[in-house]
Order: sequence, then structure tokens, then C-alpha cells
Amino acid sequence: MNPCVDPLLLKSQAVAAAVRDKGGRALLVGGFVRDKLLGLSPKDADLEIFGLDATTLRDTLRGLGRVNCVGESFQVYKLTWRDAAHENHRYELDISLPRRDRRTGRGHRGFITEADPNMTIEDATRRRDFTINAILMDPLSGEVIDPFKGRIDLHKAVLRMVDARHFGEDSLRVLRAVQFAARFEMSIEGETAILCRSIDLDDLPAERVWGEWEKLLLQATRPSIGLQVAHELGVLHQLFPEIEVAMQQREDELCAALDRAAREKENLTYPRDLTLMLATLCSFTGKKETEEILQRLRVFTFDGYDVQTNVIRLAGERKRAADWFRQRAQLEDKEFRFLSARVEPRLVYYLARARGQAKAAEWLRGKMEDLKVFDGPPAPLLMGRHLLEMGLKPGPAIGRITNAIWIEQLKGNVTTLDEAKAAVQKMIDAQNDRCTK
Repeated sequence: MNPCVDPLLLKSQAVAAAVRDKGGRALLVGGFVRDKLLGLSPKDADLEIFGLDATTLRDTLRGLGRVNCVGESFQVYKLTWRDAAHENHRYELDISLPRRDRRTGRGHRGFITEADPNMTIEDATRRRDFTINAILMDPLSGEVIDPFKGRIDLHKAVLRMVDARHFGEDSLRVLRAVQFAARFEMSIEGETAILCRSIDLDDLPAERVWGEWEKLLLQATRPSIGLQVAHELGVLHQLFPEIEVAMQQREDELCAALDRAAREKENLTYPRDLTLMLATLCSFTGKKETEEILQRLRVFTFDGYDVQTNVIRLAGERKRAADWFRQRAQLEDKEFRFLSARVEPRLVYYLARARGQAKAAEWLRGKMEDLKVFDGPPAPLLMGRHLLEMGLKPGPAIGRITNAIWIEQLKGNVTTLDEAKAAVQKMIDAQNDRCTK
């Protein structure tokens, strides 16, 4: 297999051929088509199947990979597979029948969904959010079907709702407008913006809000565009009043910092990317406000990394590099070692650069590299096993003593294991003297 061939497109063609042989038609729709037209590399794909009932479709798919049904009422199937050229990657293709959503209540679950494989392409596509996501492509012929002129809006970089009657049925679409505006650097068409401002967002659960906010922060080159759109559409006023206040008071500074942070985060792991972006955003609010924002987003731990705690700590270091640079003649080396033990120095450096403190950031990095703490605090010289070798019994005292010696190490009072052991012996002797008095 040619590794340059898109595995998603290849599998879509295989499905489309099998569907065609059964008398139906499979069309790619949504993000895959949009991203292809923008010259991007889509990471997932959606196929909509016309002309086959659910049972025939399911039987047709069984020979093409592992098929999982996502709710029989939705008639959505996930086809998963691995291929020889990309054996370490698991691919997933979402396949569905055309469907109608009928509103039965508030919230993202307040719908009854009915599949209808005999719907017209235009009617099936009308339920989609924006015209740029309502473009279809035949994977066999390459024909592009564009019933709502989404290609024109793509070219003009405009987000336009497909149908005002359906758009407001799902309040999440307002947040999708925000993150699409940021990721694709688009403006929002006037009537679409007016409708977005009229939609209440209080029915959205935290995980849905976070899903869109995450894309804004981590997938956009200029996340400030999304932040400004969120401000203009009233999203911040409804969901994040703390950030709304910051935008009213320091919009230019906040937006510039967020965009610089997006450039700085390229060499970080996902949890640290997330920490830097959220800390940059929250560095313009107070600690209490930061805690409330993170609780509202339900941001806690990712891949074993405590994002919440690290965001709070890092945001609290917003002025560290600038303040220390001004005071550099009076600073002692121990201050840098204690900083490295409190928060990741590399993140402090990136945050300082994001906040426009480039000169101070480079000075801070150089100083911490000289002290060999830029990658983290010094490893403790004294371990529990050393104390056991010295005759101490296992128990809580082991932890208290090793921590006390490590603090002395950060201060610069202990620089070798022998000095650490000597300090422990001094502590033991002092304790014994107190006991004999």
C-alpha cells in the first residue's frame, strides 16, 4: 500500500463500492470534506449512506472491519481497523443513515432522532450546523456536492448557519462557532451571530463545553480569534464571567498572550500544552476565579498529570520572571531551586514569554540552566534507604527527615550525601540531647 494514500479515503471508497453494489450511495460529509478542501489532513471521517435500510447497511459493513453500533435509534456505526502501512494507528470511520432530529426538550439529549435512508441530500444536509460542514463528496468519483454553497463561505472565511430553523436546536453550536472561528480564522456571518447571541447556554454539561474549549485552546494558531468571538457573542458573559471581566479590562494584552502561548507550546506534552494555555488565560484572573473556571470546565487530571493544580500554581507565577529580573542583584541561588520545586521551570519560562516578558524569560532560563534546575528540581541526595542503613526504624519519621534534608539541599546547605547524613546525625543528636534533659 502506498503510505501517501489516505487510509480513511481508501476505506471510504471500499464502503462506498460495497454500498453501491447493494443499490445505495455513500457520501463523505462534514469535517473530512471541509478539511480536504482547505488542504488539511483530516484525522476522522463521516460517511452518510443513502438508499439502504439499517439492516442491509449493517450486513454490508460486517465484511469491511469491526463494526460497533452507537445506539440503534441513531443508526450510526463505527467501523474500526488497522492497515499494514499504518499498523500502529487505529482508524475509525463513522457511518450513518440520513436522519431527522426532532426537539423534545432542553439540552443536548432533548431530541428524538429518526433515520430515513430515502431523504434527499439537501434535506439530510439541512440539519447540519454551518455551510462549511454541509459539503459532501463522493469517495468513488470525487464529485463535490454543495447544496448550501459552503465552498464559497470557505473561500471567504465566513461561518454561516445552514438553516435558522434548525441551528438553535442545539446550543452547542454556539461554542462550535467560537472554536471554528479560531481554528480556521473565520468571521461569523451577521444573522448567524445574531442568532448565537440569543441562545441560552445553561443546558450544556461541562464535558461538552470543555470539548469545544479544548479545540479552541489547542488546535488554533490564533486562539485569540475564538476568545474575541466568544466575547462578542456573549459566550463569556454566560459561561465564564471571570474571563469576560478580563477581556473588558485587558483584551489586547490577554489576546496577545494567548496567541504567543499557542506558539510556545509546540514542544510540550498534551497535559503541559493544556496547562500552559489555561494558565496563560487564567493569569489575567485571580486565584479564586481560576479555581472556579477549572471547576466549571471539570479540568482535573490528564494522563496522570494534575492539570488543575499545575494551572493554579503556574498562573500564580505570572510576574515571576519580570519581578526577579528587576531584583536579580539581590537574589540568591536558593530562590531558583525552590521555584523549581514549586512549579515546572520550563512552564514558567513559556508563560513569561507568552506574557511579553521575553528578556526576563531568557535571563531566568539561563540562570536556571546554570543551576541545573531548568528541567526540574535537584534529585534528593538522601533517600529512605540511607536512613534505614543509619539505624532508623521504618515509620513516618523517615519521610519527615528526608523532606527536611531536601529543603536544606534546596537552600544550598547540603550538597553531598555525606553532608546529608551528617545533617541527619546532627538532628538525631539534638533529639537525644532534648530527651536526656
